[in-house]
This record gives sequence, structure tokens and C-alpha cells, in this order.
Amino acid sequence: MADQVVNIYEKKAEEMTAIHIITKKDKFEQTEGGFVSLDYDGVHYDRIKVIRLFPFSDADKFISIREYGNGEREIGIIEDLSEMSEETRKILEKQLNLRYFTPIIEKIYSIKDEYGYAYFHVLTDKGECKFSINMGSNAVTKLSDTRLIIQDVDENRFEIRDVEKLTQKEKRMLDLFL
Repeated sequence: MADQVVNIYEKKAEEMTAIHIITKKDKFEQTEGGFVSLDYDGVHYDRIKVIRLFPFSDADKFISIREYGNGEREIGIIEDLSEMSEETRKILEKQLNLRYFTPIIEKIYSIKDEYGYAYFHVLTDKGECKFSINMGSNAVTKLSDTRLIIQDVDENRFEIRDVEKLTQKEKRMLDLFL
């Protein structure tokens, strides 16, 4: 009996850690509702989630395809988006663009620190914006000496591509985070 239990757990662990590669023979389709479905290995998934495993360093490689809901279990990985058909690439790129929408901060008007939150008023490449971050979290991530990603309390991302291109006044406002 104990051996059967161990075998069940070993099999589950093996299934959970197995890597499945999705190739151009697998079929992605845009649904009427604007979602994406997938036919993979004889199974139809009505709705999937598309996630970059390396969003900043290798954005079009190692794309994780996951079930929507159901614990977001990984179905498989696309090793290189460029190896997929043009139609599939367009469908997946549209999903990725929605998921990884990241306005570029071009100017900082103000940053106010109140009650553990920082309130930003900025100009982005998509227009003027106000957002807040929790000062107690890791909301500001340095991707390099000059590049920052800022995640607000609603999990929206903003990017500063080059801190050195900001004015001295703008850099002083950012001193709390550098």
C-alpha cells in the first residue's frame, strides 16, 4: 500500500515537472470572444494564457502556454515564436501585447510619498498618467544601471528606459528608488 502511494506521488511529480514543447503543428485559433484556443496533443483547450518566461531578455523565446483558470497549469512551451506559422505568431503576439502593455515614462512631473505609498504623475509615450506604488514592496526593479520597471498597485507596468536621459530634478525625485 505504501509503495502504491509513493508511486502515485512520483508519477504526479513527474507529470508536473515534464516539459512539453508546442510546435507549428499544434493549432491556435482566435475565438469569437477575442480569446485564444489551442488543440495540443489530442486535447482542446477553449481558452489559454500566453506568458513570456524571459520578458525582458528574450521576449520572443520560451513562451509558456497555460490553461486559463484551473490553477493556470502549463500545457507547454514554445521555444521560439519565430518558428511558428505567421497566423499563429500574429494571434500570440496580440495576446502578448495586451498582457505586457508597458508605457514608457518620458517625463516625471511629481512623485509624492504619503502613508507608505508613492504617488506618481508622469508623461508616458501613451499620454499623461497618475499611478501609485506601495513603498514597502519591490515595485521598482532595476533591469540595468539605467533601466527601470515600475509596477503600480494594480500590477500595471511602466518603464524608464534610461534614467540618465531624465533631468536632474526628475532624477532627484527617483532617488528614493535607486
